[in-house]
Amino acid sequence: MSSKEVYCVGARVWVRDPECVWRGATLKSDYVKDVLTVELEDSGEERELTVKDDSALPPLRNPDILIGENDLTSLSYLHEPAVLYNLRVRFANHGSIYTYCGIVLVAINPYEELPIYGSETIWAYRGKAMGDLDPHIFAVAEEAYTKMERVNTNQAIIVSGESGAGKTVSAKYAMRYFATVGGSAEQETQIEKKVLASNPIMEAIGNAKTIRNDNSSRFGKFIEIDFNKSYHISAANMRTYLLEKSRVVFQAADERNYHIFYQLCSVADREEFQELELGHQDEFFYLNQGGSPTIAGVDDARCFDQTREALTLLGLERRVQTALFRTLAAVLHLGNVQFREEMAGGEEACSVTKGDKCLPVVARLLNVDHEQIRHWLCKRKIVSMRETFTKSMNLKEATSSRDALAKHIYAQVFSHIVSRINKSLETREKVHRFIGVLDIYGFETFEVNSFEQFCINYANEKLQQQFNQHVFKLEQEEYVKEQIEWTFIDFYDNQPCIDLIETRLGVLDLLDEECRMPKGSDHSWVEKLYDKCRKSDHFEKPRLSNTAYVIVHFADKVEYESAGFLEKNRDTVLEEQINVLRASLDPVVSGLFAAEKPAGKLVPVKAAAAGKPATQNKKTVGSQFRESLSMLMTTLNSTTPHYVRCIKPNDRKEAFGFEPHRAVQQLRACGVLETIRISAAGFPSRWLYQEFFYRYRVLCTTKDIQRNDMRVTCENILSNLIKDEDKFKFGRTKIFFRAGQVAYMEKLRGDRLRACGIMIQKHVRGWLLRKRYQTVRGATCTLQRWVRGFMARRRVRHLRRTAAAVLLQSQARGFVARRRYQRLQRLALGLQARARGLWARQRYQRMRQDRAAVVIQRHVRGLLCRRRYARTQRQIVLLQSCVRRVIAKRQLKSLKIEARSIDHQKKLNKGLENKIISLQQRITELSSEHSGLKQRQAEFDQLTADHRKLKTEAAELRRQTGRLAELEAELAQLRQQLDQERCEKVDLVNERDRIEKEGRDRIQQLNEENEKLRQQIIRDEELKQKQELESKELLKTKVNLEKSALNAEYDQERMAYQRLVQENARLEQRNETLEKELQRARGGKTHKRSSSNVSGASEATTEAARDDISDLPSITSDLHDELSSIGQDIGYGSVRSRTSDQPERNLENIDWSKQNGNPDLDKTIVVPERKPLPSPDVNLVLKLQQKLKEVEADRDRLERRLERLEQGTPDSENKQAHDQIRLQDLEMENAKLKADLQKLRQSIASGSGDDPGNDLMLQFHALQDELERRREECIQLRTVIANNASWPMRSLEDRDTSEEGEVLMAFETQKQINRQLAEELHLEKEERVRLLQMEAEYRQEMTQLKADNERQQKLISQNLGSAHTGQNEAIMQHEITRLTAENLDLREKIDNLAEQVKKYKKQVKLYAKKLKDMGASQQKRRSGYYGAEPSAEQLEGGPADGSGMPAIRHKSVEYVGMFEYKKEDEELLIRSLIFDLRPKTAAVLLPGLPAYILFMCIRHTDLVNDDEKVRRLLTAAINGVKRVVKKRRDDVETLIMWLANVCRLLHNLKQYSGDKAFQSENTEKQNEQCLKSFDLSEYRQVLSDVAMWIYQLVIKQLEERVQPVVVPAVLEHEAIAGLTGRPAGIRGRAGSSARQLESPVSSEAALDALHSSLKKIHRTLGELGVDPEITAQIFKQLFYAICAHSLNNLLLRKELCHWTKGMQIRYNLSHLEQWCRDNRLHDPETGVMDTLQPIIQASQLLQARKTEEDVARVCDMCDKLTTPQIIKILNLYTPDEYEERVPISFIRKVQEHLQQHRDPETDGSARLLMDSKFAFPVRFPFNPSNIRLEDIEIPDILKLPMLKKL
Repeated sequence: MSSKEVYCVGARVWVRDPECVWRGATLKSDYVKDVLTVELEDSGEERELTVKDDSALPPLRNPDILIGENDLTSLSYLHEPAVLYNLRVRFANHGSIYTYCGIVLVAINPYEELPIYGSETIWAYRGKAMGDLDPHIFAVAEEAYTKMERVNTNQAIIVSGESGAGKTVSAKYAMRYFATVGGSAEQETQIEKKVLASNPIMEAIGNAKTIRNDNSSRFGKFIEIDFNKSYHISAANMRTYLLEKSRVVFQAADERNYHIFYQLCSVADREEFQELELGHQDEFFYLNQGGSPTIAGVDDARCFDQTREALTLLGLERRVQTALFRTLAAVLHLGNVQFREEMAGGEEACSVTKGDKCLPVVARLLNVDHEQIRHWLCKRKIVSMRETFTKSMNLKEATSSRDALAKHIYAQVFSHIVSRINKSLETREKVHRFIGVLDIYGFETFEVNSFEQFCINYANEKLQQQFNQHVFKLEQEEYVKEQIEWTFIDFYDNQPCIDLIETRLGVLDLLDEECRMPKGSDHSWVEKLYDKCRKSDHFEKPRLSNTAYVIVHFADKVEYESAGFLEKNRDTVLEEQINVLRASLDPVVSGLFAAEKPAGKLVPVKAAAAGKPATQNKKTVGSQFRESLSMLMTTLNSTTPHYVRCIKPNDRKEAFGFEPHRAVQQLRACGVLETIRISAAGFPSRWLYQEFFYRYRVLCTTKDIQRNDMRVTCENILSNLIKDEDKFKFGRTKIFFRAGQVAYMEKLRGDRLRACGIMIQKHVRGWLLRKRYQTVRGATCTLQRWVRGFMARRRVRHLRRTAAAVLLQSQARGFVARRRYQRLQRLALGLQARARGLWARQRYQRMRQDRAAVVIQRHVRGLLCRRRYARTQRQIVLLQSCVRRVIAKRQLKSLKIEARSIDHQKKLNKGLENKIISLQQRITELSSEHSGLKQRQAEFDQLTADHRKLKTEAAELRRQTGRLAELEAELAQLRQQLDQERCEKVDLVNERDRIEKEGRDRIQQLNEENEKLRQQIIRDEELKQKQELESKELLKTKVNLEKSALNAEYDQERMAYQRLVQENARLEQRNETLEKELQRARGGKTHKRSSSNVSGASEATTEAARDDISDLPSITSDLHDELSSIGQDIGYGSVRSRTSDQPERNLENIDWSKQNGNPDLDKTIVVPERKPLPSPDVNLVLKLQQKLKEVEADRDRLERRLERLEQGTPDSENKQAHDQIRLQDLEMENAKLKADLQKLRQSIASGSGDDPGNDLMLQFHALQDELERRREECIQLRTVIANNASWPMRSLEDRDTSEEGEVLMAFETQKQINRQLAEELHLEKEERVRLLQMEAEYRQEMTQLKADNERQQKLISQNLGSAHTGQNEAIMQHEITRLTAENLDLREKIDNLAEQVKKYKKQVKLYAKKLKDMGASQQKRRSGYYGAEPSAEQLEGGPADGSGMPAIRHKSVEYVGMFEYKKEDEELLIRSLIFDLRPKTAAVLLPGLPAYILFMCIRHTDLVNDDEKVRRLLTAAINGVKRVVKKRRDDVETLIMWLANVCRLLHNLKQYSGDKAFQSENTEKQNEQCLKSFDLSEYRQVLSDVAMWIYQLVIKQLEERVQPVVVPAVLEHEAIAGLTGRPAGIRGRAGSSARQLESPVSSEAALDALHSSLKKIHRTLGELGVDPEITAQIFKQLFYAICAHSLNNLLLRKELCHWTKGMQIRYNLSHLEQWCRDNRLHDPETGVMDTLQPIIQASQLLQARKTEEDVARVCDMCDKLTTPQIIKILNLYTPDEYEERVPISFIRKVQEHLQQHRDPETDGSARLLMDSKFAFPVRFPFNPSNIRLEDIEIPDILKLPMLKKL
């Protein structure tokens, strides 16, 4: 690749610019000779560049794919303009302040608070490698922490930069990260708090406002954070370097002194600080020199409070703090001490001004002698060989001495506070490893550079040398690791510059030598430098100055002014002044100066050679700094360093303002460009083989590709592209490229894609032109066809008109002829009709007269005959009446005689036994229901209403009977009148007929009214029930609304309470840990063997036996699986059962379609995967798959509905049988009454026979006899019932000797048998009818589904038939074929399932029969309660050992639902029930069985009223649960098991507490079983706290389980590999060993792994009996964690923010949504799916259009995302191939729209990442149990023989 190939027309380059440093341009001509013509991109200006040779060519620009990269070394062209532009794009456009440069983190100060340092950000970076997420200071801290853990070496983080670049903030955040992740628990311990508390203290005493920074550190510090073997923070240590003491007495303009002075002045008005006599800061000379006493946005008073709190936390007593504050206040007052100049003995002297108020305050605050301090501020002592004398100082010397004393005092206070901080952070625990954080000044150069700048730049030279060596080492290690050939990389070595400063006869050595000279001066020292150091290449003499010198540093040349070097190096202070301070009466003040040696006495004036003063033993500041720097470098060389380079973007402190000149200057000074140069000298661009192939596969041919060996494929590609083999190297896992090669390949790739695009355009345009030609040709042909057709049609129309005219003429002539003929015909017919009519009328008149004569004759003759017949009939009737009256009198007399006889009474009482049995059965049932089931009160009321209705009808019947009696009396009166007036008998008969008709009408009317009243009653009952339901629904709605409002208020209290509970749990854990440590410290680790250790063998044996039983291929496992899928607990304690829609279940009710252990029934039909067509329509595929799933779900629903309706509940069957018997009785009575009434009607209607009045009287007497007999039967039955109720209480001897008891037992047995037979017959009939109906319904719905399926197939076929052969049609055809195959397989499987269902039903009947033969009570089977779930041997008829199963008890034994135990068995009870219980054992038992057992024991203690016993039991149980949970807190199944049991015990305590609020769903029996003696509401609160604690542990364990697969499953999983076509990272992180914790699965299988984990969690929660509401809350919290973890990673990973990845993420999330629907967690009330909305909206934002017209739509779509999150995603968004970048204007408009339409308080605009530790408020809703306590049995597997059931 030559320069001519690259520098061609259109190539983009960088050109120098005096304003912007570098500007982008485009070549307008090819590079041929010495001239290049370029056009500036921003202004369009053209320039000509003169190029001497190829090395002077302008730098090339990187391709767009590399713009904004996280790592500067991943750029293809590595040079200064590329680095500067990339930083500007990331900082100014994207708002990213962090960028990697190899191993260096470049941090640019944004001058604005950013929401990227919260705890959620810390945990997002925890466990991630340095290049996995966006650059961040936390990533560097995580790299150091992880290397310390894995490599087991010390680490160091070196933070450097000039003042105002943000070094202190970066170091503070790094320490915060270590304190968070290195804590000994989830919360910060005391050590971590102290480490963080040191920051505000050091900022207060060591930071100050400068021109460049409002919070500039004026000292260097190295904080060493120590860790123990568990890598928890155990201690810390701080070392400081070169405090800027001169700032205490002098500040430049617009600068401040140290913050602590201003903080003291801000609280001067407080009472406790009145003694300091401070005021406004402008009153003090040491504070008002800068003229800028305040900082915008900083409250000094609040900062002072934080400083005091930190000092208190670090162990400084208030007394010591007060003394330190007094000392600091004394420094301020000392600066206000004024001197006056005077003459003493002819020499200049000075003294303190008379009346000076400040010096007494200084003396009082320091507690020193006032006269002594006044004297020695103006005098000094000179010691000679023979004498000591005092000399006065002049005004200048006194002022310098005062300032020196103030600086020394402040330095001592600073050192004392640092030593106290270090002492507070000490620990006796052995330090295992440490991480050092070095916050040191960066390279500085000013107009006037003094001793401080010299020391700072000297330290930076040492650090730069160490940095260069480390970068070179890592670069070479990467090449060795990848086994590639490499040559030695030359790098800048600044050792000569360091030698110039620190070697013998160097700058520092000559400075110390000059300081030792009696008359040494700055000028003489500079002259020595000129003489000794001139030979060095790094030393220069300025041309225009004899008092300065120049040193060539690695960053730039710096000119140092020698004035003040010697004084600052000596750092002298008068010993007499120090002695005065040592003599202070304040122990703190005296202690500040007690340990130091005599400091800096002035050299004697005479006889200097005769003796060496003590000052010669004191080290100079330069030598001290050199030694401390040497120690620092030794420490850093023993660690693994990590580098943070802080950049100050502008001097105006403008937020996100970027000045290229300032940035370039700092990049050169901090070594970033040197890192770039070293990387560029090697192979900076690195690609994995797979990523390289996906990116550049368009540049190869098919024959070059070898799928099984990507390296060979890449070699084939590169051999054709790059001929120079030195431009790339093949490593073990990567391809290494020289600088510029990736850009060259991007150019080739772009050219190839452009050529492909042109080829596609060519064919498309040709196709369009052909289509246009064909369209024009077709239009021409069509036009010709229509013209010819028009002419032909016109010819045809002329011919047709001619033919029509001829036809019209013929028709008209025919019409005229026909009209004439018809007129003649009508005339002839009219004449004929009139003549014939006249003849007919005459004939009819004659026939009518003849007929009238015949009728008159017939009526006359009939009248005569009827009169004769009536006369004869009256005579016969009179005769018959007389005869019948005589016969009736005889019969009545005989009947009265017979009625008084015994035989007749026997005949009447013949049916008494059956009636007694019937009434006995009814009364027994009513009595049983009244005593045991008060819930059937409604039915009893209905029966009572029916009884009243019958009484009403009986009264009506009696009234009718009375009416008939009246009619009978009237008939008797008529008979008397008949005897008297026989002539009127015909009229009487007529009257009787009329009365009889009225009677019948009246009876019929009464019956109709009765029926209407009955219908009205039924309608009223229905209306009443409907109104009750509506009122209940309305009341329920109101209650729910009030409940939701109360819940909303209660959530906040609950969240606060949960935090308290969590804190309590943490404190308990901490207490336990401290106890363990105390025990270990006292006696070491000891192991005590207890019974819990011995129980392992028996438990293992039990589990092995249970595993053997569970492996039996029997129906037991099938029954268990079926019953475990139901949601209600039924049966006894050891039964594993769940609730269903029916309250009770039999063997016939089990869905056998899911049993028999057939694995094919539980698997999804897998269709062989076909090779997908290119670019399939994914939406259509998803819709078809969704439709198929819905059809399958409908089919399953219908099957379940059919099976459910085939089943019948025993309770409903019993009720139906009872109602049927009762209905039969009523029908019999009604039939009898109707028969009597019909008989009476017939007797009245018939005129012959006996007298109907007699019949009526007979029936009336019979009814009275029947009523009396029924009364006697009721009395007898009541007597029997009373005897029956008292009979069970009699002794066995009484029952044996009582004949009545035996008769009653036989009677009850026969009655039960009869009832059972009737019920079985009725149930059989009902079942047969129901099966037939449901089979017809099932077939009808199957037919409808088939019709829908055929209709959809026809519709799709029509669409396919009318479409072209495109990609969508092809994929639809493919899916139709696949779905058809699956449909056929499903139909086949349905047939197999139907056959298996039939077979299983036969087996069920067989097993039911065997169970009956084995002795199972029919009453128990009918009620649905079984003592235990039958084992395999029991179902098969074989023997069973009964292990783990309760014994079947007879109903004759009445239990009260209690377990009795002894106090000495309490420990064994707790151990067996709590400590030895395992989840596998609990899974086969009744959910919550331990809770039921404990509560039944509590009921017994309540019965005996033993408060001590119940207290001990509850305390032992709660403590046992806590111990088990703490011991097995890593076993999530154990946590779930005890969460379910604690909640069940809590529910039981509520349900049986006796409170009305918890008794709404209780039965009468359960209300009777409520606690009578104890109120355990306080224990309920304790159990609620324990449950909440366990819930939090469950959530933590579940989150840790799914967290490793969340990111691979949601973000990284790709359904179509390589679809994104984007590499995960162009350059790997060299030297980064902090790899992310290995995910258990790859990204391809991560989604399935996540599904499997969620499914397993859901199954475990269901098996162990967790309440559905709690299950929903758990998954809501779990899905929130998934969303938070995914969204936080997305916000921190730039490579994931593009369109194709958004589509993949949305596809992956759709699987989670479907899983929620499949497991019925999609209900909006649960809110599970709503927690995924943020990540869903983030994926939709990646796919949305991003134009200015879409601003409002984008903002409305992302209502669940905060404003920073939306802006962050838009900034990170990287366009795909040929996609336009998101314009900055669009992002600005989105931000403005969000700020206008969102409330900042509700939006949480300061939050970027989701809080991964957020927890929803937890509720444990009351869930009463319908299990009867008396039915619970203890299985043998629990080993609780000490419990006795009562």
